[in-house]
Order: sequence, then structure tokens, then C-alpha cells
Amino acid sequence: MWVLEAIDTITFNMLDRFGILSWHPDGLWGLFTAPWLHFGWQHLANNSVPLLVLGFFVALSGVRRWVITTLVVAVTSGLAAWLLSPPNTMTLGASGIVFGWLTYLLSRGWWSRDWKQVLLGVVVFVVYGSVLWGVLPTTPGVSWQGHLGGAVGGLLAARLVHRARPVTAR
Repeated sequence: MWVLEAIDTITFNMLDRFGILSWHPDGLWGLFTAPWLHFGWQHLANNSVPLLVLGFFVALSGVRRWVITTLVVAVTSGLAAWLLSPPNTMTLGASGIVFGWLTYLLSRGWWSRDWKQVLLGVVVFVVYGSVLWGVLPTTPGVSWQGHLGGAVGGLLAARLVHRARPVTAR
């Protein structure tokens, strides 16, 4: 993403047109390109640390689960931005992935019935829980739509990849 932002800067933001253009059929390609692109260095920097931390914890579940979770989150985040944003709004950035990975980590303990996952979810909530306010339309220019879609995608991904273990009598 940092290399792409450097290319975007050198080319006077030519890559920004590959984002999600809401309500435009061609804008749907942005579901797969928008998370890699950002509106400037500060935007990228704001997403980088949570992406590294949360992505690391999601990856601890295995590459297959990381890939499935990331794809589900990218698609639901992108679709929400495409459908819920005002027409002809351009959305870029990995924050939908951040929100999806966050809710995935918060909810997977419920589905897996694994106390270690529940404990990790509590720690993640303590550190990043306040970020969840970003699913509300509170900050102009910030895609709460993509955040909300990502958060829903994280819940969906947790349900898809972590089957609940049956409770056995002791």
C-alpha cells in the first residue's frame, strides 16, 4: 500500500480513480482495488498500524481463514460503500478491512467456543473498541458506510469460518 501511495503521489493521484464509485456499475471493480489505495499519506498512516496488528491476530487462525475473512470483509465493506454512499462518491482505503478484522476478532470466540479467542477479543476490544464509533456518520469525509459494511462482514466471516463446537455434558 505504501508503494502504491508513492506511485499515486508521483502520478498526481491517478490511482485514486480505481476506488469505489458509488451507484456506478464500473465502481464495483473498486471492491477489490479500493482497500489498497488511500487518499494521501496521512490516510494510509492512520490505517497501517491497525492493519498490521489486527491482520496479525487474524492470520494466527491460519492462512485459509485469513484469506476468507479478508475477502468477505472487502466485499461487504465495498458493497456497503457502493450502495449506501451518495451517488458518485469515491471511496478508498483499508479502514473497512480494519473494521471487519476487528469485529471478526471480537466475535470469533463466540462461534468457536474457545476461551483463548474470547480473551483475545476482550483485549482487542479494550485497545481498539472505541474505533467502533466509526460505523456512525459522525465525521464528514469518512466512509461510515464502508466501516459498517466491514464490521458486518467481520461478523459474517467469524460465523462462516468458526463452527460452534457442541457443548458436551460433563
